Amino acid sequence: MNEIHEELKKLIPYIDAVQATMGPHCEMVLHDFANPERSLVYIAGNVTNRRIGAPITDFVLAKLHKYGDNCNNFMNYTTTTQTGKTLRCSTIFVRDADGKVVGCLCINIDITPMIAWKHFVDANLSVNSAPMDENFSNDVFDALNNIIKNTLAQHQMPAANLPKEGKLDIVSHLDEKGVFLVKGAVEQVAATLGVSRYSIYNYLDEVRSLRGTK
Repeated sequence: MNEIHEELKKLIPYIDAVQATMGPHCEMVLHDFANPERSLVYIAGNVTNRRIGAPITDFVLAKLHKYGDNCNNFMNYTTTTQTGKTLRCSTIFVRDADGKVVGCLCINIDITPMIAWKHFVDANLSVNSAPMDENFSNDVFDALNNIIKNTLAQHQMPAANLPKEGKLDIVSHLDEKGVFLVKGAVEQVAATLGVSRYSIYNYLDEVRSLRGTK
């Protein structure tokens, strides 16, 4: 194993702790820049299939070439491995007492399974329209009651006190919802509105005539 700079060696206990906490999809890598061609001196976890003695990455090498000891850390970026894994990464440059960059700590997290799961969730949560009102009941009369109550809630007074225009409006809305296709609905609506079943039939004739659906 390559000799490790003292400033880098201090990080090893933290590397082991973080990797153990993050789990098998996390890899922590320590590079010593004294030998760029075999800079990898410590690794915990296995995401990129590298071993101790592997060279510095082209990404880090380019940053060193461009910025030298003035390299800033690169946090939370993504990259893709040759085997197609998508990684979320951070690279932290380590300096000695004189401010010279002596190595770097790289955190690589394989987020490929998370991306696959995200696609699965997105696909299963997608819908083709805006939310619809739909009541789920075990009893047809409960279902009717819910529809009637929701329709009545749009008015500001008890159903029995509504003028004829208000009752016509309610009957029209209920008719559009298909309520009167259910046996017994006429009687139930009549009781709710405080009118006779014959009045409901007359209301239906009137609203359907206006809609041209009679």
